[in-house]
Amino acid sequence: MSYDFGYTIDDGVATIMFDRPDVLNALTLEIYAQARDLFAALRRDDTVKVIVVTGAGRGFCSGGDVHSIIGALLDRDVKEHLEFTRMTGELIANMRLLDKPIIAAINGIAAGAGAVIALASDLRLASEQAKFAFLFTKVGLTGADMGAAYLLPRIVGQGRAMELLLFGDTLDALTAERYGLVNRITPPDQLLPEAYAWAHRLAQGPSLAFTMTKRMVTNEWNMDLLTALEAEAQAQALLMMSEDHRRFYAAFCEKVKPTFIGR
Repeated sequence: MSYDFGYTIDDGVATIMFDRPDVLNALTLEIYAQARDLFAALRRDDTVKVIVVTGAGRGFCSGGDVHSIIGALLDRDVKEHLEFTRMTGELIANMRLLDKPIIAAINGIAAGAGAVIALASDLRLASEQAKFAFLFTKVGLTGADMGAAYLLPRIVGQGRAMELLLFGDTLDALTAERYGLVNRITPPDQLLPEAYAWAHRLAQGPSLAFTMTKRMVTNEWNMDLLTALEAEAQAQALLMMSEDHRRFYAAFCEKVKPTFIGR
């Protein structure tokens, strides 16, 4: 299938590269739909262990294209608006439902929908030139869009999230790191090498363990402590019977590095 963005697979690592650098990789209706469907399809693609999301040129993703989305939707009715907003939400849902690590390599501005796509990723590496802006209120829309009001407080805390969602101000990379929005900052020329180093490390590791870890972290957001402890007990009991865990023990006894197979 062809996409309106770059998509490649190499040694278990898939790369999604938004590729409209002349408009800082703004999203079109087609790109939204294609990305939504791709993340759903990746649940069933065993050749992919990890996904890296990044942007071409100076931007990561500047959000929805002003003309092809905002302008095009102005004359449509509420049903068509709701179809669009539900579609964008499905993209984020499919990212969170995908039981594989997603690494956002944020090379430049991540604004609006681009910022939420970074939020929905599991790990965020940022170039020193990266910037973030949850600018929905600046265009007269609610800051609660595409799951931002759900995801952001869980990453940076309620107070920081309210600040970012109400004001819509642009955040530089250092401030984003201080807020806990990014895991690490790199020089621009080291961003993708660092992202791929993380991705290949994950791709070569115990993928079943990573799958269960992501699923449990997401599921436990809405659990009380006792429910979470029981859920973790059940999950860990299953993993203790996995082939990868047996391989670890055998390798430990032989004093060699284990080779995991994701089973």
